[in-house]
Amino acid sequence: MINDHRFFGRVALVTGGSSGIGEAVAIRLLAEGARVAALDLSGRAPDGVLAVAGDVTSSSAVNAAIAQAEAELGPIDVLVCSAGVPGQSLATVDVDDDEWHRVMAINADGVFFCNRAVIPGMVERSYGRIVNVASIAGKDGNPMAAAYSASKAAVIALTKSIGKDLARTGVVVNCIAPAVIETPILDGLTQQHVDYMVERIPMGRMGTSDEVAALVCWLASDECSFSTGATFDISGGRAVY
Repeated sequence: MINDHRFFGRVALVTGGSSGIGEAVAIRLLAEGARVAALDLSGRAPDGVLAVAGDVTSSSAVNAAIAQAEAELGPIDVLVCSAGVPGQSLATVDVDDDEWHRVMAINADGVFFCNRAVIPGMVERSYGRIVNVASIAGKDGNPMAAAYSASKAAVIALTKSIGKDLARTGVVVNCIAPAVIETPILDGLTQQHVDYMVERIPMGRMGTSDEVAALVCWLASDECSFSTGATFDISGGRAVY
């Protein structure tokens, strides 16, 4: 159910906002009254969302993109870090240096750079909501996904640390740990890899981007006021801890 006034007057930046979870979050934030920018390597964004081209693996590109978004929309109140890659389905011994660094750079470095860039302004204004997209793989680890699992574990730990750093500032920082969600990110995985993940979900199905967006938007709202540094599962029952 859409609450069309929940983000009235707020400015939100969503990384990876051109597809999948990021796109669904950007669309919902817009529908609920926010002014929204999507930071994406493709330079694309949903209708009504400001498209900002940038590479989250570069701290200077992230800083420039945030400066552009703030110049056009105003100071950022909400950051959702959804940009990510699954990595190749490989046994650990077959993950070469370039693949390891690529996955960690996008999934872990990118979240760190974006969080670090928005924190000073949020702290100065005594308000902010940050939601980082991790994964159930960051808790359980998935076979054939060492780099991905490690990168998402890093996002969970990073969120815990930042949440505690900022606990008395008015800035709330949480992350989500989805199980497999039906998005284009699955295109890079083998069917065997996808089947493994779905088989471990008690509900017996993938989640949808809209289901994830509903949770993200609650965490990004004023209603989330006494949770920080936490990991919220959305896994169809796969994780209950």
